[in-house]
Amino acid sequence: MALSNQQYESIMRRYEQTRDANRRTMEERRAAVLNRIPQYGELEASVAGVSRDKAQCLLNGDDTALPSLHAFLEDIRHKKQELLITAGFPADFLEPVYTCADCRDTGYLDGEYPQKNKCHCLRQQELSILYEQSNIQSTIARENFSTLSYEYYQGEDLEHFQNAVNKCQDFVRNFTQDYCNLFFYGTVGTGKSFLSGCIAEELLKQGRSVIYFSSSALFDTLARYTFDTKIKETLYNFYEDLYNCELVIIDDLGTEVTNSFVASQLFSCLNERHLRQRATIISTNLGLEELRDRYSDRIFSRITSNYTLCKLTGSDIRMRRKLSNLHMTE
Repeated sequence: MALSNQQYESIMRRYEQTRDANRRTMEERRAAVLNRIPQYGELEASVAGVSRDKAQCLLNGDDTALPSLHAFLEDIRHKKQELLITAGFPADFLEPVYTCADCRDTGYLDGEYPQKNKCHCLRQQELSILYEQSNIQSTIARENFSTLSYEYYQGEDLEHFQNAVNKCQDFVRNFTQDYCNLFFYGTVGTGKSFLSGCIAEELLKQGRSVIYFSSSALFDTLARYTFDTKIKETLYNFYEDLYNCELVIIDDLGTEVTNSFVASQLFSCLNERHLRQRATIISTNLGLEELRDRYSDRIFSRITSNYTLCKLTGSDIRMRRKLSNLHMTE
């Protein structure tokens, strides 16, 4: 799949707006520094004059001019940092401000076009638009590790949840070093989707590419592209994203209409991502026996062999919250 010109231009406008906002931040910081530290401006002003003099010396054949200029500039840099620190500012307070330091808010890494590589932040914006992930974006803003609570769990249910949380934190911590997949299963409303969102939020903050699908949306999309012979290139690009994205989350497996096409596509997805060592998270309300009965033995084998299994139990937290809110309003 490819972005339309309009979608691409929209992303580029956001980058421009980000650069403008960061530029204003820099201007505000600079004004604050000059207002509090007049000597800082004097040091900056001295650089232009000395640089001009050293350039003239270099033209006149003075081989010591360039090393001397470098030493002067380094001395000025240290003096400016000392002034900032003494005045209560961080030493890097006037360093360039970037929302994404890797691409400097351009969307592209260093290199001459067309050899420029897309930055991870641009790639994630493309994925978010192509696969309409506004739902996961809004969800993780509310549901993440900072809002995690053990309030609704007790006894064995609490042990299961704490164990799952520990595995999620390990998953995030070791994401770049260790290939790992997670499989959340158990009763309805016990935190499976919540924990998937917690991981997604942490990895997105790290600049990792994440695609989220509800199970039904994934297989509906695959069916639409597979059986429309006019968009074979779209199907190919979709597979490339599905197989190569750093993390794919398949939520609510088992809610789709299961048939031979779905089983075949699910196996291909799990198998290809495993071969490419790309992480996958699956959540389902199905038990392990139901999983084996609904899909094939080879899918069951792939999941039980290549995924860390996290069982969650207890009553439906969403329902308990609704009932609690109703009681509070009475």
